[in-house]
Amino acid sequence: MSVRVRFAPSPTGYLHVGGARTALFNWLFARREGGVFVLRVEDTDAARNTAAAQAAIVDGLRWLGLDWDEGPEKSGPHEPYYQSQRGHIYDAYFQKLVDAGHTYTEENGAVRFRSPREVIVLPDKICGDVKIDRTQEPDMTIRRPDGSYIFHFVNVVDDIEMKITHVIRGEDHIFNTGKHIELFRAFGAEPPVYAHIPLILNEDASKMSKRDQGASIQYYMEKEFLPAAVANYLCLLGWSPKDNREILGIDEIMPLFLWENMNHSNAKFDLEKCRWFNAQYLAKLDAPSFDHLVIAWLLKQTPSLPGTDDPRLVSALPLIQPKIKGIPEVAEHLIMLFDGGAPVAEDARTKLAGQPDIAKRLETLKTHLEAVPTPDWKADAIQEAVAAAAKELAVKPGALMFPLRVLATGQAHGVDLLPALEWLGKAETLQRAAARIPQCLPASAS
Repeated sequence: MSVRVRFAPSPTGYLHVGGARTALFNWLFARREGGVFVLRVEDTDAARNTAAAQAAIVDGLRWLGLDWDEGPEKSGPHEPYYQSQRGHIYDAYFQKLVDAGHTYTEENGAVRFRSPREVIVLPDKICGDVKIDRTQEPDMTIRRPDGSYIFHFVNVVDDIEMKITHVIRGEDHIFNTGKHIELFRAFGAEPPVYAHIPLILNEDASKMSKRDQGASIQYYMEKEFLPAAVANYLCLLGWSPKDNREILGIDEIMPLFLWENMNHSNAKFDLEKCRWFNAQYLAKLDAPSFDHLVIAWLLKQTPSLPGTDDPRLVSALPLIQPKIKGIPEVAEHLIMLFDGGAPVAEDARTKLAGQPDIAKRLETLKTHLEAVPTPDWKADAIQEAVAAAAKELAVKPGALMFPLRVLATGQAHGVDLLPALEWLGKAETLQRAAARIPQCLPASAS
């Protein structure tokens, strides 16, 4: 039996990370099994569906690197792939239920399906055998008074028509599956294999909402995350390679995407952890790829950031690359490196104010830096100058590194300091030091 799976979003909003992970898991399973991944658009809610939402879903899937074998913008043997265009198919299946005596019509015109009132045992590939008691449940409506069909009915019809073999979806659908199995049996069709994946929750165990930061794939696209990093992180929300690895490319994950490697407990979404993944992927990029990403982002910024048109920009990027978790963080580092006139940040000034004899420390440090011959202005020589200043002041060299950072960059943190000073050059470093020493002194000292 050839594997056929589907992702069936409703175009009523952005692509949620939960939906994206469902699509990713379906895609991985299809690719591992050499099967077919179908994208089916459940757009029967005309009042809420929008073209923009549909575009956001398609763009989000493509951004993540997920391609589909059948669906929108592709031909296939089970067209159309929009539920809004499949009314004639639903009508035919509805008539089958009517003819078989599986339905009845209420006074308001709604049509209900006669439940067999059974306890259904669902052999779920992830959750194990799940008992779904349908004996006390009301008969479900399958067609509304206005003639439109409900989700459960069209979902089952489409799965039958499109020959779906496996349904991989969120655990919140598990009790809907009882309704679906009843319909499959009424149609005389074999239900697909079900695998209900654990839910994605916020860190406080609450359900993710549209308002939560990072809930939309659009967020990651706008923040210039690397798609591979986001896909890697999403895979680990409900799945594990069972060997404590975290950084895995899709090609590494695919052969390991087995039911026994699925987790049973709900996954906690941590945006900061996703940013950590992005940092790991950014750090591994080769220089031309990183440069291209940064420059493309810089060209979109209005107003332009310092360094955008500077010929030294590319030489500065290796200093920045290991220090960021996202491309937009480049901005603060460019200000430190290219804007020598930027004032000292308040947090840096406050921290410096707590150091004893700060005026003497700064002037002594500047004096020893001035003594370094210009041709020798390298990281090692700068470090020796700092050590000499520390010896004169009877402090450890480490005590002078923070003041030196503030003089050179105006900030309390940033890129590795000595390589940055070497990149700035002696003249620029001393010019900045002279301008910023007065800013770093307490009012009484200056």
